[in-house]
Formats: sequence, structure tokens, C-alpha cells
Amino acid sequence: MSEPETSGTHPGQPRPVRLRDVLLRARIEAADRTGVVVDLRDAEVARLEILNDALDPLFAQVPEQIDLFDRGVSQGDTPRLWIDVVAHIVMGRDKRMYRFVQDSRFGRIVLAESHDTAVIVEAVTDYVARRMIEREHAMVVQPEPKPAIAEPPRRSRLWPFVFGFILGAAALFGVAVLAALRSW
Repeated sequence: MSEPETSGTHPGQPRPVRLRDVLLRARIEAADRTGVVVDLRDAEVARLEILNDALDPLFAQVPEQIDLFDRGVSQGDTPRLWIDVVAHIVMGRDKRMYRFVQDSRFGRIVLAESHDTAVIVEAVTDYVARRMIEREHAMVVQPEPKPAIAEPPRRSRLWPFVFGFILGAAALFGVAVLAALRSW
């Protein structure tokens, strides 16, 4: 049989082999040997589940209060690994290539495409970081601009002038009349 796999951090220690991982690899190998459509679909799902497991360390670092991401494998006609409501990973036409796509109002955009899971994990990491930054910008409350202090409406200066002029003229007329009456 084969030797147990070792991790990159401790070359002398064997890494525990999970039965689930071995079963998924066995499904992929069985699908590679046969051309049956059902096995190909199972191989797609198995590859997406392997990628999903590879993304676990990334999503373990996302804070719990950030609920942007809803990761999971959907097993419809076309199996998909959903990252959030607009981004998912599907298998390419050859059923071995991962294709990371995002739905937008202008259509579907391919963000990354590779046979290697590490390349897709890196693309998903970049996507998650960008989405978290977008969320931070959306959550920042911009200070409301203070309305300009409205000056009280200015009254016309014409009417007080006219009123003062008439009062002044009447007072002068009254003084002139009094002076004329005294001199008589």
C-alpha cells in the first residue's frame, strides 16, 4: 500500500487520513475510468466537495458577524459550489477544470479558471477580501452635511426710511407752526 501522507509543517509526523477524503478521491478515480454520465456528475460533486474542504481554513477566518457568505454545494443539473449569492464555482467542460464565476447585471464574469485547487482557493480568497472591504465601505455612515445657517429674512429698508422721513417732516412742520404761533 502507500505510505501515509505527511503535512508540510511537520515532515516526520503522519497526517491523519480522513475516510471522507479517501472516498471522494475514490469516486474521482472511478469516474475517470468510466465514461458514465452519472459517475461524471458524481466526480464533479466530489471535486467541488474537495475544493469546499480546501476553503475551510479561509472561511474559518471570516468573523462570525459577517454574514455575506453562504457556502455550500448544490447538486442540481449542474453541481455548483456557492460562495455567496452571486459567486459560485462550477466544473468546466472537461469536468476537471474549476471555473470561478460571478453573476452581474451584465452577465456572468469568469473570475478564475484552473485545474489546480490552490489557484481557485487564492481567487476565492481575493474575492472574499474584496467583498469584506465593500461591506465595510457600505457600513460606514457618512456624516450628514450641516445645513447652512439661514439668516433671518431681511426686511426692506425703504419703508422705515419713508416712515421716518414723513415723521421728521411732520415734526418740522409742527415746530414751524408752533414757532409761528408764538411769534404772533
